[in-house]
Amino acid sequence: MSTVNGKAEEPAGASGRRAPTVADFTTGQEVRWCPGCGDHAILSTMRGLLPALGVAPENTVVVSGIGCSSRLPYYLDTYGIHSIHGRAPSFATGISINRPDLSVWVVTGDGDALAIGGNHLIHALRRNVNLKILLLNNEIYGLTKGQASPTSKVGTIGPSSPFGSLDNPFNPVALALGAGATFVARTIDSDRRHLTATLTAAAAHKGAALVEIRQGCPTFSAIPRQGGRGAAQAAPAEPDNPGAPEHGPIRLSPGLPIVFGSNEQWGVIRDPSTGELGIGHGGDSRVVVHDPGTQNSTYAYALARLAETSLAEPPIGVYRSVSQPSFDQLYQERLATARPGGRGDLGTLLKGTDSWVHAG
Repeated sequence: MSTVNGKAEEPAGASGRRAPTVADFTTGQEVRWCPGCGDHAILSTMRGLLPALGVAPENTVVVSGIGCSSRLPYYLDTYGIHSIHGRAPSFATGISINRPDLSVWVVTGDGDALAIGGNHLIHALRRNVNLKILLLNNEIYGLTKGQASPTSKVGTIGPSSPFGSLDNPFNPVALALGAGATFVARTIDSDRRHLTATLTAAAAHKGAALVEIRQGCPTFSAIPRQGGRGAAQAAPAEPDNPGAPEHGPIRLSPGLPIVFGSNEQWGVIRDPSTGELGIGHGGDSRVVVHDPGTQNSTYAYALARLAETSLAEPPIGVYRSVSQPSFDQLYQERLATARPGGRGDLGTLLKGTDSWVHAG
């Protein structure tokens, strides 16, 4: 039995209807992304994930904003809205609170979500609206041809920053944690198994779930590990973290120590005197055992910021997963208490309980 939006779903076929398949979630639309784009892997993963969740296509809604990533609703045979730039969380909020029976997903990019859409994103997370938000982060504006985005590294060269960008980038995971999101995770497009597991965990969460998916843009990439060509280039300067140890992906697993390196020779340690996180030897007794269920988000936030100073690549996995009442649940409870009062009177409503007549 699978779980979607925190609710148990019937096993496939239990209701007598045919279990959904990948074909049921596939449209006849031509996929119009560049060859090698990470969006292809994410689309393929979603087509495999959604039928596995046991939710019918007609009970699934995918909402997007503007950008390369926001074309994804065209290629999933569900209900979908290709909405206004940056406003996908607002559209999705309206759908979710009025149709709590639906599985509502938001697909957005680093520019769409964190520039013009930053206001809408943080409030959807703060309210804990029951949305699954996929933030596809390639650290560049791809659709508009290679401008520096809110997640581009300092010094990124592009049409809007020919001498290199000056502003510090957003850390999407840290931003989401700061907004109070109850589920925050990071994964990568090139690891299908990890991507699927992370999205499955997000789907099971009741409340706002944000998943940052790091990927490369093969045309305008600003992520050196993915290569790339075109207008945008990584800054020709020193590495962000010159003292960071070389390592592969750091995987966060609940209940396991955070160790990494070819021989697990490195680990994330906590200074007992200050509580701060840092990098030490993998055998150090101070190595942190990962716990995404910690209610206080201080630990998850410190872990998210660690990549900015001490790591070559940010850790992937679930940073935080805690249970709190969703906005949808509270909204429905409020409606239930409001209905017995009847239709009411518009004039009385407008007059209110604290009005007076000024006798000139």
